[in-house]
Amino acid sequence: MKVFSTKIRPTYMVLFAIILSTLIISCSEENYNDSEFVAGETFTESNIRLFSIDTLAVNTSTIKFDSIPTSESTRILVGRYNDTVFGNVKASSNMQFLPSSYTIDTSAEYDSIVLVLGYDNYYYNDTLQRNTLHIKRISENLKPKNDDYFYNTSSISYDETELSSLEYYPRPLSGDSITIKLLDDLGTELFTQLQDKSIVNTDEFSDYFKGLGILSDETDDGSIIGFSKSSEKTYMRMYFRTATSDESIQEYIDIQINTLTSPIPFFNSITAENSIEPLQTLTNSTINLASSASNSQSYIQSGVGVAMRIQFPSITSLYDIPGNGTILDGILKITPTPQSYDNHLKLRDTLAVYVVDQNNALSGLLSTTSYAILNRDNEEFNDIYYEIPIATYLEELQLKTRDIDDALILLPLNYNSTVDRFIMNANGNGENQTILELTYAIYDED
Repeated sequence: MKVFSTKIRPTYMVLFAIILSTLIISCSEENYNDSEFVAGETFTESNIRLFSIDTLAVNTSTIKFDSIPTSESTRILVGRYNDTVFGNVKASSNMQFLPSSYTIDTSAEYDSIVLVLGYDNYYYNDTLQRNTLHIKRISENLKPKNDDYFYNTSSISYDETELSSLEYYPRPLSGDSITIKLLDDLGTELFTQLQDKSIVNTDEFSDYFKGLGILSDETDDGSIIGFSKSSEKTYMRMYFRTATSDESIQEYIDIQINTLTSPIPFFNSITAENSIEPLQTLTNSTINLASSASNSQSYIQSGVGVAMRIQFPSITSLYDIPGNGTILDGILKITPTPQSYDNHLKLRDTLAVYVVDQNNALSGLLSTTSYAILNRDNEEFNDIYYEIPIATYLEELQLKTRDIDDALILLPLNYNSTVDRFIMNANGNGENQTILELTYAIYDED
């Protein structure tokens, strides 16, 4: 059934403006003759008024989680770069390995050992700058201390002697992998243990060789690179030769990332130090840094858990409008701050929308269909913004079927496997401020 709006009477508009003056709600007559929606009999037999409301209060702020679990990150992250807002951003990775075989012929002779890191196509910041990798041997058991997860803030100890280092120019899109020769001392040690059958199973190997740490250099200012966790792309390879009556044959054993043990003995350490002063106030996850105290901006940084927080404190005031009402549509528009992004610090096409409670405890995705989608229709005029459909969420807040103290936060979906950062214009920031656009229907107001 089609339901069309009737014209809005001037006297009603005066009453409407007086009632909602505290909300600074702007109303305009709209032509909805081409629109249709499903409504109940009570609704359709009433006088219908449809209003466009675009100045309802939106509270924006920034939060930072105490830590985020990175044990189950989908990739290895290593690198470092300096950011004028978020500070010195760096990532390192730690992992345990297991050999594909525990058998080496007694006549074989050790040759060499290398670490192969396969690109997985992810990168962030400037790949034209040189990066440095330092490979270290882990000196303690790679097991979480308190629960089943390692976090971005977790740490581990290493042997003092490096196994190798490599300066390289990343080629995450055009390259396949990089190969790093490791110290022969490590290779001969592992070779001997396997050949002599001193190590014959998973537990013995992981107890003897606790794993590798892959670290960036403290002087790097380039990019953070993603490497694959797949056993086909990233592995240690130990070469040896076996003599036959006619020739010496080169063979090898691959020593792959351990994905069999639970919890998974792997994590990325991701930190951001010396950020701008407002971000330094986020010392625990319950603190909300109001946009008014941070240059009318809100911030997002995956990997370290910085998120934009959004609340709608006045949504229940829609009840002040005479008559029964319902939210037909609700779109939140959030504009990235101009000059805060470029070809190195990229905007992603999609951000996930999560729900948190009043203490910023994460309760899950808003829905499996509601995402912040980057609208680039007018990109040539520098008019781009993220838009989020939130009509159902707002209706639940208005009807109080959802906790009014809940809030939405924005983060990339794979926030534990990336270091993407975003700076958003928040409320009170002029033309490009965060705006909530509502279509609100009123009926039975006479």
